[in-house]
Amino acid sequence: MAAMDVPANELIGKVADQLKAVDAIKPPTWAGSVKLSSHNERVPEQKDFWFSRCASLLRTMYLRAGPVGVERLRHKYGGRTSHTVARSHHRKAGGKSIRLMLQQLEQAGLVKKEKVGRILTAKGRSLLDKASKKS
Repeated sequence: MAAMDVPANELIGKVADQLKAVDAIKPPTWAGSVKLSSHNERVPEQKDFWFSRCASLLRTMYLRAGPVGVERLRHKYGGRTSHTVARSHHRKAGGKSIRLMLQQLEQAGLVKKEKVGRILTAKGRSLLDKASKKS
């Protein structure tokens, strides 16, 4: 069973639990007091949101064939602003948190930097495949 066959919530939860054991992946001190995107009203309420987002980044890179850059991920994790008078518009997510997560995943050996963007390594792909088989 591949990572594409498992529902996203189950896979991300299992991979996030495995990423907690990796020393290279740690949330920075400012992570609990910063919104991840300008369309959000509040900071994340989950205690382990950093690991969930890292797992989501790995899954996104697994589903894409080519390299993925920070700008494309900012668009993916962005959302609509809610206005009462003016029309809603799409807002990109913050790039600093995404970039830092990708750098930590690189240090863990799960992601590799290419000339344009980043790709998933064999270690990262096997992590997702093993997590999908456990479900």
